[in-house]
Amino acid sequence: MSSLQQTLLEPARRPAVVKTLVAVVDAEVASKSGISGRIIKTGYAAVTKVSDGFVAKAVNKLLPGFSAALDPFWQERGDRAFADTLVARQDEAAEALLAVTDSNVAGSSNGVVKKVYGSLRGKAKDNVIAALPRVGAAIESHAA
Repeated sequence: MSSLQQTLLEPARRPAVVKTLVAVVDAEVASKSGISGRIIKTGYAAVTKVSDGFVAKAVNKLLPGFSAALDPFWQERGDRAFADTLVARQDEAAEALLAVTDSNVAGSSNGVVKKVYGSLRGKAKDNVIAALPRVGAAIESHAA
């Protein structure tokens, strides 16, 4: 069985994977409501104004780390949907993804990104857990 990295990072496939994952991010942000939803939407708007295509560039940059972090879950999924595997191990899957993001943000020289991420990091795990069904389905659509 191929690793997620081998599959998702194939040069012919990678642009479509990035596009699908950007759509997941957009849908997750749009689905947020209440005070915390407004904070997330405001932060997302600020980050997307940093540069044209910022989210796609960020997803593309993070994709190797994300695919490596999620590969153990991919390998253990068996016959079930990848989203179900991620949800069943949601704490571990969320922490694996956040470790990649934390590392990349820590190494960023972009002050706006660091500030926005820092303000949202406290609730990030809950938001990542909520996104796991969409993330799993998106990845499976390209890797299965």
